[in-house]
Amino acid sequence: MWLNNILETIGNTPLIKLNKITKDIPATVLAKVEYFNPGNSIKDRMALKMVEVAEKEGRLKPGGTIIECTSGNTGMGLALAACVKGYKCIFTTTDKQSKEKSDILKAVGAEVIVCPTNVEPDDPRSYYSVAKRLEKEIPNSYLCNQYDNLANRLAHYETTGPEIWKQTEGKITHLVCTAGTGGTVTGTAMYLKEVNPAIQVWAIDVFGSLLTKYFRTGEVDMHEVHPYISEGFGEDFVPDNYDMHVIDYFEQVTDRDGAIMARRLAREEGLFCGYSAGSCMQGLMQLKDRLTKDDIVVCILHDHGSRYVAKIYNDQWMMERGFLEVKTFKDIVNARTGKKLVTIAPAQTVSQAVELMKENDIEQIPVANGNGIIGAVSESGLFQKIFNNPEIKNTTVESVMEPAYPVVAFDTPVERLGNLINKENGAVLSRDEKGDYHIVTKYDIIQAALQLYPGNCKSHSLFHPHFTVEISINAAEKITRFLTNSNPENFQPKK
Repeated sequence: MWLNNILETIGNTPLIKLNKITKDIPATVLAKVEYFNPGNSIKDRMALKMVEVAEKEGRLKPGGTIIECTSGNTGMGLALAACVKGYKCIFTTTDKQSKEKSDILKAVGAEVIVCPTNVEPDDPRSYYSVAKRLEKEIPNSYLCNQYDNLANRLAHYETTGPEIWKQTEGKITHLVCTAGTGGTVTGTAMYLKEVNPAIQVWAIDVFGSLLTKYFRTGEVDMHEVHPYISEGFGEDFVPDNYDMHVIDYFEQVTDRDGAIMARRLAREEGLFCGYSAGSCMQGLMQLKDRLTKDDIVVCILHDHGSRYVAKIYNDQWMMERGFLEVKTFKDIVNARTGKKLVTIAPAQTVSQAVELMKENDIEQIPVANGNGIIGAVSESGLFQKIFNNPEIKNTTVESVMEPAYPVVAFDTPVERLGNLINKENGAVLSRDEKGDYHIVTKYDIIQAALQLYPGNCKSHSLFHPHFTVEISINAAEKITRFLTNSNPENFQPKK
């Protein structure tokens, strides 16, 4: 028997037992894997429900335009409904959301407007405010407003809650769910509490969101709000969809822990999920001591990992934010943009070397001929030489070059690199599997050390007495200005 359209595939997602990540938890832990919905997220449920309610109430008319502010997943659900039902879609989103989400929305015919993240909700530039303005400007349009639209939580009361109850044969003892608009956690909890008031509902929040403090104190404290990287949950206001009476506890997780746990779900359980799924699991792990062997825990995994390929599933993105440990030369190279090593020929001039430094914003350049690396030039070394003899700017690099930087194995530990870099030697080189050279400088080591030993760098052996860092104005800028005015007495540092 066939289905009439894609919307009929929404819901009835599987409940899958977790085994490896949860091996130290006495309870049975089940994952409600919502990426089996056609739009790859739980938001398909509420998106369809909001459209159906709006149609029933006469607020969404044939040929109309659906407007919504969304982190991406609600937009996908609405776009699917619009495709089937013949509506246009305009979505506002924030610049912290993954590019994949915007591209997917565009692929299904939606117009996407990206707005700044770090503004107040009532700021005219916020994605909330832009959506409200568009509804006023566009005839026959409807702003779904998933935050305050109670059809959001109604969808989960009618579908998600009953499915979980049936799939666990009424044995569920705990529901664990990330908290964003409030629709999923509240609607599902309302149903489950109705059939069994003893069921515990744990909401997982992110640091930087005000929801946890509001739950605990009833106070909307904007001092709690600060930027966070996690996507799809956490809020800087309290949406109307919340009924805190059906939630028993709030737990906060860090951006880092949520991202790492999402990767573990993929690697250890074969569940390629999104950011909020990792945070949901991390929250459960932080609360595992509250569980017993008789408990049946259901964690809602909201969406699919394909939305986050360029973010949490990208090693470079993770390392740049300190979410993955940088342990070796290779890790440092992988954690930065893939620029090729800049080298200079021995016959080129000192002035050309300085220009290369300026153009590429670097301070060390290996000197290479046809046989390989034969020496190096550095900002600090050139500055001292030019300061003593301004005419040296026209001489060849070969006549002023310093010894070549040490070459190490590509998997050399960061600690070893720190011992090789000192005041006289500002970098080390290595060759990758293809034979291409890469460079690591003292500033790369500092950044890596801050990730490996946060808050305790000064006491670590990486920072031995000979490993000095001068924080001053850029040496290439000094050299350039000196070259244009060769009288040392006229040189004045820029303030």
